[in-house]
Amino acid sequence: MAEKEQQQAFPLAPTNGYARSDAEAATTNTEELRRQKRKKYLIYFAAFVIFQTLIIVLFSLTVMKVKTPKFRVRSSSSINTFDVPQTNTSFTLNAQFGVKNTNFGPYKYDSTTVDFLYNGIQVGSAVIPKSKANFLSTKKINVPVDLNLSGSTSNSEILTLTSTARLSGKVELMLIMKKKKAVNMNCTMDVNTRTRELLNVTCK
Repeated sequence: MAEKEQQQAFPLAPTNGYARSDAEAATTNTEELRRQKRKKYLIYFAAFVIFQTLIIVLFSLTVMKVKTPKFRVRSSSSINTFDVPQTNTSFTLNAQFGVKNTNFGPYKYDSTTVDFLYNGIQVGSAVIPKSKANFLSTKKINVPVDLNLSGSTSNSEILTLTSTARLSGKVELMLIMKKKKAVNMNCTMDVNTRTRELLNVTCK
């Protein structure tokens, strides 16, 4: 009788102990899973921030970086109406100028004048009208220039000319940012009076 009463007093003790152990284990597993998820989220967020930072830096160094355009006389220029008397050389230079824009936005420039010099003396000029060079392209401008080289003789087979100018304008990026950019032209070229060719065009 005493044994029965003792058994009835503690019938569920072992079962409750196992239940508590299972519940604690389940809780521990759940918390561990949550910690792992939080850790993954933090890793993903850090990777996203680093990726975005790299994209912004790359964008700033390439697309948003404003470069100075180039303005020069192109070697495709030609010569016609050539006249070489004893005391004077005059001819018309079919000059082709180029405005090279390597930016990711158009370069809008103002009109300017290109001066041609021989031995430091101005012998002609060309007017470049106001226009624009589209992004990542070269704007070509064809202008006839009348040149008169007083004092040169027919014995001068090679005449060295210099062209100078300053082109001012603005580079427009993303339709919101505008950056002023000015470029100087300083080109030298040789004119062969015998073959009527423009040679050795070099620009700084």
